[in-house]
Amino acid sequence: MSPKHVVFKKISRDKSVGVYMAKRDFVDHCDFVDPVDGVVLIDPLQVKGKKVFVMLACTFRYGRQDMNVLGVAFHRDLYLMTRQVYPPLQERLTHSPIQGKILHKLGDNAYPFFFEFPDNLPCSVTLQPGPSDVGKKCAVEFEVKAFCAESQKEITKESSVSLSIRKIQYAPESQAPPPSIQTTFEFLLSDKPLHLKLSLEKETYYHGEPIRACVEITNSSGRNIKDISISIEQVTNIVLYSNDKYIKSVAKEETSDSVPPGTILRKEYTLRPLLDQERRGLALDGKLKHRDTNLASSSIVKEEVLKEVQGILVSYRAVVRMMASGEVYVEVPFRLMNPKPEPADLVFEEFKRDFLKGVIGEDDGSPTEA
Repeated sequence: MSPKHVVFKKISRDKSVGVYMAKRDFVDHCDFVDPVDGVVLIDPLQVKGKKVFVMLACTFRYGRQDMNVLGVAFHRDLYLMTRQVYPPLQERLTHSPIQGKILHKLGDNAYPFFFEFPDNLPCSVTLQPGPSDVGKKCAVEFEVKAFCAESQKEITKESSVSLSIRKIQYAPESQAPPPSIQTTFEFLLSDKPLHLKLSLEKETYYHGEPIRACVEITNSSGRNIKDISISIEQVTNIVLYSNDKYIKSVAKEETSDSVPPGTILRKEYTLRPLLDQERRGLALDGKLKHRDTNLASSSIVKEEVLKEVQGILVSYRAVVRMMASGEVYVEVPFRLMNPKPEPADLVFEEFKRDFLKGVIGEDDGSPTEA
């Protein structure tokens, strides 16, 4: 069975402008980012001599739009680039074959647009709101907006249309050595220590993949070790404004294992971190309308980029906790990401064939499948 392909379409309320895009996910390869391209369709009768612009925006939002504490705005544009597409300032140059096919299908009133991402922008991240939360959520969001106006500063709802997109990262092809940590705990009134070791099979795991944690506890102390638990934790840092940190367990196993004095426990535990759709505060890989998502991928930031401008940073760690007259624990970091998909060139011919059948999306930005 051939894969299904989609084209996304959204039209303004007054029908003056519409946006058509072949994809809404754009990949950050660390050394470069997929450019954003698409097509704007205009209605000359509705435009009535005005200009048509296209904007690429990256926005950080912390809390609802109406929140304002001590004069600190909870909304900030991390990136904003606007270009005029009509009347065209240059020839209708296309960037990709798909863009050219859309232009051919839509006719003379269609105009291409093209943006390159700067290399210091964060990836799309959204904190999942609770069932009772209202308004805008905490997120790093991207959107493409087309609008008809006399100038760039005169945007109206009736003559503008926005299509949300995502900037994402895939797991790097090279892997670092498997993470491992071992440590020793000393106790009062005990001559000998407690040795703990925690190791994982690899540095990078894919979303939905089981994670096997190898635990070794050598109890040379006189304490009885009990209430052993193993968990995978998502750590979300809000680094732009408040430097808040949210720690959420995304997989956990409470065991009945114990390690009496003078004994050793060697055991492998398997956990599978998964998204809980009802749990407030989990970081997600952005979320587009009508589109499923997953837990946020680990953030990979280039060395020369300031972390403070990334808005939201996400990391993961495996943690083993236990009781020995008090809680002791060890933790190891790892990456949780999506695997790199097949190159787009492998599916382009099928996409082109499907598109020529007349595959056009719905006006609300949701896709129609071929």
